[in-house]
Amino acid sequence: MIIGIMAGGPPELYPSLNEYKKKADLWIGVDRGVIELVKSGISPKAAFGDFDSITDTELTVITEMIGDIHIYPPEKDETDLELALNWSIGLKPEEIFILGATGGRIDHFLGNLQLLQRRDILELNRQLKIYIADRQNLYTIKTPGTYTFEKEEYLPYFSLLPVTNIVKGITLRGFKYPLEKADVERGSTLTVSNQLISDRGNVSFSEGILMVIRSSD
Repeated sequence: MIIGIMAGGPPELYPSLNEYKKKADLWIGVDRGVIELVKSGISPKAAFGDFDSITDTELTVITEMIGDIHIYPPEKDETDLELALNWSIGLKPEEIFILGATGGRIDHFLGNLQLLQRRDILELNRQLKIYIADRQNLYTIKTPGTYTFEKEEYLPYFSLLPVTNIVKGITLRGFKYPLEKADVERGSTLTVSNQLISDRGNVSFSEGILMVIRSSD
């Protein structure tokens, strides 16, 4: 099962929803993101949030349309997106992609990126793929192992950023700038803005946690 989550970030940063409509088996709306899904002809299975960014009229429409709506007070320990992500993980999907989670307030943006670095999510890394996508970027987190990436013409740039203080044994095959068992420290730009030159490339590393970002100009 593949789950799509639409958060309430700036609509101008959304990727093409027509493309993502085909991918998801079910959709979850988060706060303002529920309205954006409805506008795009998508009926969310569930909705989460304090809904402080929508009008009373819009909330009435959401309540009448969606049977499974989770309304929380603004003062809480988790963000609306984290609550939706936790619920989605409980359904045991193979893949989750999150839209509307970038741009706007930088604290919200960085907090959303760090959600994928939670310990329990990292432990599920082999069973569950989670991505954050916008109009220009696709972001995910990887734990040690070997991974194959397909060439995507619309996302030609490929960056690897250490999440931990050091990531050891990075080897890149099929890339414009290959590497062989390199140790990369957090803060280094060595593995920023690479490109696949083959139809597919391999990334492997032995220790640490990597942020993988695929981007367009």
